[in-house]
Amino acid sequence: MAAAGAAPWLSAVLPATEAPAAGRAEFALVRDGVAVDVYVDAADDPAVLRAAGDLLADVERVTGVRPELRHTVPDRSAGLVLVGTLGASPVIDRLVARGRLDVSRVEGRWEASVTQVVDRPAPGVERALVIAGSDRRGTVYGVYDTSERIGVSPWYWWADVPVERRDTVTVPSETVKRLEPSVRYRGVFINDEQNLTTWSHRTQETDKNIGPRTYRRLFELLLRLKANYLWPAMHPYSDFFNKYRENPELADRYGIVVGSSHPEALLRNGVHEWAPWAEEHRGADGGLPVYDYTVNPAVISDYWRARARENAPYESSWTIGMRGLHDTALETRNATTIPEKVAVMNDIIADQRRILAEEVGAAAEPQIFIPYKEVLDLYNAGVRVPDDITLIWPDDNHGNMRQLPDGTERARPGGNGIYYHLSYWGRPRSYLWLDTTQPAKIRQELSRAYEHGADRMWIFNVGDLKSIETGLSFSMDLAWDVARRGADDVEDVLAEWYGRQFGQRHRQEIAAIRTEYHRLAAERRPEFIDRGIFSVVHHGDEAGRRLGAYERLLERVRTVAAGLPDDFRDAFYELVQYPVHGAWLMNLKYYWADRNALAVRQGRGAGTNRFADLAEAAHSAEAALTLRYNTEVADGKWDGFINPYPSQIPKAPGRPAVTRVARQETSGLGVAAEGNETGADRPLSFSSATRDRRFVDVFNTGFLELVWTAEAGRPWVRLSSAGGSLTEQTRVWVEIDWDLAPEGVLDATVVFSGGAQRFEVPLRVVNEGERGRRRARGFVEAHGWVSIDAVHTERRVARGGARWRTVPGLGRRTGAVEAVPSTAAPVTTEHASRAPELRYRVRFARAGTFPVTVFRLPSLDERGARRLALSLDDGPVTVVSGQNIATGNRGDAWARNVEEGVERLTAPVTVDAPGEHVLRIFMVDPGIAVDQIVVDTGGLPASYLAPPESYHPVFNPEPESGAGEGAGTGVGEGAGTGVGLDVPGQ
Repeated sequence: MAAAGAAPWLSAVLPATEAPAAGRAEFALVRDGVAVDVYVDAADDPAVLRAAGDLLADVERVTGVRPELRHTVPDRSAGLVLVGTLGASPVIDRLVARGRLDVSRVEGRWEASVTQVVDRPAPGVERALVIAGSDRRGTVYGVYDTSERIGVSPWYWWADVPVERRDTVTVPSETVKRLEPSVRYRGVFINDEQNLTTWSHRTQETDKNIGPRTYRRLFELLLRLKANYLWPAMHPYSDFFNKYRENPELADRYGIVVGSSHPEALLRNGVHEWAPWAEEHRGADGGLPVYDYTVNPAVISDYWRARARENAPYESSWTIGMRGLHDTALETRNATTIPEKVAVMNDIIADQRRILAEEVGAAAEPQIFIPYKEVLDLYNAGVRVPDDITLIWPDDNHGNMRQLPDGTERARPGGNGIYYHLSYWGRPRSYLWLDTTQPAKIRQELSRAYEHGADRMWIFNVGDLKSIETGLSFSMDLAWDVARRGADDVEDVLAEWYGRQFGQRHRQEIAAIRTEYHRLAAERRPEFIDRGIFSVVHHGDEAGRRLGAYERLLERVRTVAAGLPDDFRDAFYELVQYPVHGAWLMNLKYYWADRNALAVRQGRGAGTNRFADLAEAAHSAEAALTLRYNTEVADGKWDGFINPYPSQIPKAPGRPAVTRVARQETSGLGVAAEGNETGADRPLSFSSATRDRRFVDVFNTGFLELVWTAEAGRPWVRLSSAGGSLTEQTRVWVEIDWDLAPEGVLDATVVFSGGAQRFEVPLRVVNEGERGRRRARGFVEAHGWVSIDAVHTERRVARGGARWRTVPGLGRRTGAVEAVPSTAAPVTTEHASRAPELRYRVRFARAGTFPVTVFRLPSLDERGARRLALSLDDGPVTVVSGQNIATGNRGDAWARNVEEGVERLTAPVTVDAPGEHVLRIFMVDPGIAVDQIVVDTGGLPASYLAPPESYHPVFNPEPESGAGEGAGTGVGEGAGTGVGLDVPGQ
């Protein structure tokens, strides 16, 4: 932002605004080292008074000059900032009454505000910047919006985003209105917070495990993000929120609505509070009461009532219903059937409603019911939730909404909301370390929820907060104005956000880096990595190609970091560099461990130990990377906060086991051709369409130096190496010189020799010539398969008010196609004439019946279905059904889908003759997103990812040709954190 004003920031930070009118001089907050005063009525809400104080501090952060806070209007002043709430600030109300302040679409609305420059607002005051809110939080948001416009990021403290110092700071004079937000209550759930607790105890309050000092910082962050709602930390290792009475008092003074999570009815933290309550309320026989409403309803009712009475003075959200203690299932010893449990839940709700009516009265709102896990089953079985209670619909913990409100539920006055995970502990795997959910996926699911009427409350599980900075900001921006940007604008939104953190120069590149980081995580979250996931023998070393993409991404990160001013380095490390570098190292150590295990099976000698060394070096590099975060970044400010391996919650994958072999004074030649774990039984396949290169691993079975040679049997076969000496291993790349190779189906051989060993590696070459390539109109079958990125359509046909649209940044490739609107009616018959359609032209080399696999993103609908249909040409249409229910189990279809980020739906098609055909995909259920399509014509090897995309003259004229090159060979910057892919002798 230029020193002269804040105009470049407006479009980036002011969603849900009316277009400003132009033409007046900017308003100077500070000019030539002199700041204007800030006025706020002393009788305004404490939240407004406190936020006005933060505005003074923010101006001082930018200029070094602190304005004076006034509670009386000065007799004479050239400039003044007037802050106040409509109905609570007589000075501002007089401006409205005289028609001097435009509050249309603001007055009487929820959390709306207006910022307007007014000339001569009061006697003796020449000009004023007026920040007026419809209610207390509307005013607070107006204040913090002004802070961000002058260059103070909401993450100035929590992510160390620096504030640019300037002598003169102005804001545009145009009237800006922040309209009512899309979602009424917008907040976070601090959960699985061991690292936050550790850090808070070490650095904030050594006598507490998350106390008022930490919450004060958190409340400020939430308000700067235009959030208003909190479920506080609740695990055994944290102090429960109401342990310190200063906590709810602070929340109310800040304007934060405090609620509680699904197992914490009526603001009670069962983890900490039930045991002492039970101890004080033993039964007549001296026994401890259990947390079971069918056994001890009176004791439990009194337990809830005490908290309702205690927190009645504060603006709170009241969770209705019941689960077991600490997120366990509901205990009902005397109700064993579903109908009996439904009846018990109905009694619980009635009792809680009575308590709130008696202890809190009309202020007991909002009240929420969260049908989470088994409670959802009870709700669907007939639990009666009063219409004024907000229904909070949960996702499956992995970013897929389980079900959404139907027409009857959308009509309820209490409305609907969602509980959405950006971080999760539980089945089938936990992801607590890094922010890895694609923003495009977040937008897809949140928009789908909003379209179905879930607009009353959005609560995001953010784990222990750090590392979720980008995802949280993105989600809160959506909650404030869900319709501001479209599905194809996600990267632009990220670029705006990164521009506000790091300046305009690097914003597009950082956004692109982040998009690729999320794409790689969509293939497999780094927290989900394990042994043997990605193939190291197929598709040019699938795992190696992926690691090459990570290395190239990390090089881009380092290039940006090198171009940033020094004071941006800490923030960049936290928001960009550590996530990318950490995710790469987590994958890298398992890559080398997989290569080590394969080397053992292949009988390698010294190379086996080299891979073991590399795996352990990558793990050590990852530890050094985290140590830097905790001890060096921001001068050690985050000591204890960043830890992939906490002691009491699920850990990221740790040090993979590796095998070493004893040294033997021998040597011997071994060969493993691509597509084979050992030997070369599967020929190397080459096509003039894809113009591939394939690898052959040449290795030593011992430890002594070995001399080897390689000889191609045809002059048009090219080798990256014809021989040499090795003690460990080397990778030889095989390519075809297509200008020299004759046309037709060709066989060739490469012979590898060393010592007494000789190996023949067969090649199968299909050369259609350049004319054959040029004749292709669509995707070309090669190697026994066709692989298609779903966005690369020949044609799209909209029908019945629904269509397929591209969503960039969604899925495992560059984007996915999604059937919209999500509220469209399913198409269950006559698909070829009634359903929105995707068409792909494919050239098949032979006739036959082949399986087609559609990779769809695993959305859910527990009261509906997840179906699509496919056909070839005008052939029969086959409907395929996906998993629509989140089971919560390990090892089943749902678990596999969320671990892999896709669901594979397969159906056969019959190709009656070689040549060009049209593959057709039809929408059956709306909201389906398709990522890739693969046809197996007889040669597809088993692998985790789809094969690289097939040749297409427009979409993919230069297909990938083998593994990407690694970026380094040893230890790079950052305290030894740069273990690379290419190593000497490998």
